[in-house]
Amino acid sequence: MSIFEILIIAFGLAADAFAVSIGAGVSGILEERRSMIRLSFHFGLFQFLMPVLGWLAGTEVAQWMEAYNHWIAFILLTWVGARMIQSGLKNESLHQGRDPSRGILLVILSLATSIDALAVGFSLALLNISIWYPAVVIGIITGGTSFLGILLGQKLSGRIGRTASIIGGILLIFIGGQIVVSHIFH
Repeated sequence: MSIFEILIIAFGLAADAFAVSIGAGVSGILEERRSMIRLSFHFGLFQFLMPVLGWLAGTEVAQWMEAYNHWIAFILLTWVGARMIQSGLKNESLHQGRDPSRGILLVILSLATSIDALAVGFSLALLNISIWYPAVVIGIITGGTSFLGILLGQKLSGRIGRTASIIGGILLIFIGGQIVVSHIFH
């Protein structure tokens, strides 16, 4: 597998994490550099781990997971998105929201944005391709694009004010829906 092919896969897998990172940046909660690094690091880490797990699991679980992975991602992203919308509609301060770079929310977002990488790992196992180099590239690309997404979201946040939480929630639900639609028509 060429580096060009690996980069295409890496940027494709990083797209969901990038979009979620924009939503996290828009929320106004991630002001500290440490929170920004923690979120982007975990997105990159999960994008590294999921193809490795998929590769290790082999073909038995691949067929089951491929049939449901888009629904799992949709449910997780919709749940988080609905909570963000609810928070925005209650006119809560953006800074009272839950920090997406901590706790169970961090794990949910990391899983939801990386579940497709599991299928990539399965595919590479079927092709008898070593997983380590592609997984490292995927993790680094995802971590970097996630950090850039947070920065972009922060720039947008000042322009959209109090509706940032609602927009971020809608964005997460849209991403979940897009994942389902792309799997149905794929």
